[in-house]
Amino acid sequence: MANHLTPEELSKEVGIERDEVIRICLEEHVPIYHGKIDKFLFQAQLQALGAFPAHN
Repeated sequence: MANHLTPEELSKEVGIERDEVIRICLEEHVPIYHGKIDKFLFQAQLQALGAFPAHN
């Protein structure tokens, strides 16, 4: 399973719009390297914001 995803792929994974993924990355300082985002780092940031349920 890929860990680094494009904004489009990540938006499908977490169920939010692509533009929202990019906005969250910019506002929360989640790095985008060569057009790809670390899925686990992004999900952890969403959990910290209370916008994404924690996985058990």
